[in-house]
Amino acid sequence: MVNAHENSGANEESLKMVSSEPQDNDPVSDEELRPHHLDGFIGQPRLKAQLQLFLDAARMRDVPPDHILLAGPPGLGKTTLAMIVSNELEVPIRVTSGPAIQHAGDLASILSSLETGEVLFIDEIHRLPRAAEELLYIAMEDFRVDVMVGKGPGASSIPLTLPRFTVIGATTREGMLPSPLRARFGFTAHLDFYPHDELERLIERSAGVLGITLDEGAAKELSLRSRGTPRIANRLLRRVRDWATVHALPSVDSHAVHDALALYQIDSEGLDRLDLAVLRAIVTNFNGGPVGLNNLAAMVGEESETVETVCEPYLVREAFLIRTPKGRVATDKAWRHLGLSRKATDGDVSKNI
Repeated sequence: MVNAHENSGANEESLKMVSSEPQDNDPVSDEELRPHHLDGFIGQPRLKAQLQLFLDAARMRDVPPDHILLAGPPGLGKTTLAMIVSNELEVPIRVTSGPAIQHAGDLASILSSLETGEVLFIDEIHRLPRAAEELLYIAMEDFRVDVMVGKGPGASSIPLTLPRFTVIGATTREGMLPSPLRARFGFTAHLDFYPHDELERLIERSAGVLGITLDEGAAKELSLRSRGTPRIANRLLRRVRDWATVHALPSVDSHAVHDALALYQIDSEGLDRLDLAVLRAIVTNFNGGPVGLNNLAAMVGEESETVETVCEPYLVREAFLIRTPKGRVATDKAWRHLGLSRKATDGDVSKNI
């Protein structure tokens, strides 16, 4: 039997094993990969210059800046830029999202707790409920909220003055924002997909944070497969690190990147399993198209929304796919990428568009 003293020692040892103190092999979080200041943010040079001027002017006037809207596809750095604004202004930031705010009262509670100069970051702001949007209009413009006291005919509204603060909204669907809300942002920043050279620099920076040694050509090989998106680049870099760890590689070269990502079915153009399945279905089952979205989704065993929102934007942007009134059509580039060829005919949709 184990006596009480020994049992106590064992319990103490088990507590040490799950201690929250950082260890040498603790994983690096996405937060640690993010730059904390604007000069460390890679890419988007025009946006950076605009934002730098915007923040410098606010600091010189010693007032909180106007509200900021960050718009662009997922994974390009909207949340990172919101954190950078907070750091540049040296003020706290509150973080929430449109889906997390289910009632106007939820937003009123957050707004009434803000301090002077604080930043309120609302991710997916286009998904705010209508009642919360209307409350936000007044708060952003007049810096007040109307608090309802009581219920029914006897209810009354009491205006509550708010300190001056800055809202940063992030959206992947700017067109879904109502015009009154969009008009209340003093600065709108549009983030674009990254060219390969900027992604290379970003990958090299992330590799340094993660402790990965990249040989010449490795960052370029990764950038070509990252779909112009920093979030994807960092995710693939982690998978390449796994490959290097398991295979005891002291550094990562372009061949290691190729082999690692081939295991995850990501090809030289950044197309993954689902992208290639969509292209093969159009080419082999429908002779290049046109084919309707529902038929295409059924062929690859996915929901129509998944094909439309996850696969199609990149395939269309990279000219593998064309959307037509009759359906989706594979381009000559798609045929070549799949290693197939065809004879063009007069009815070839991709030739006539």
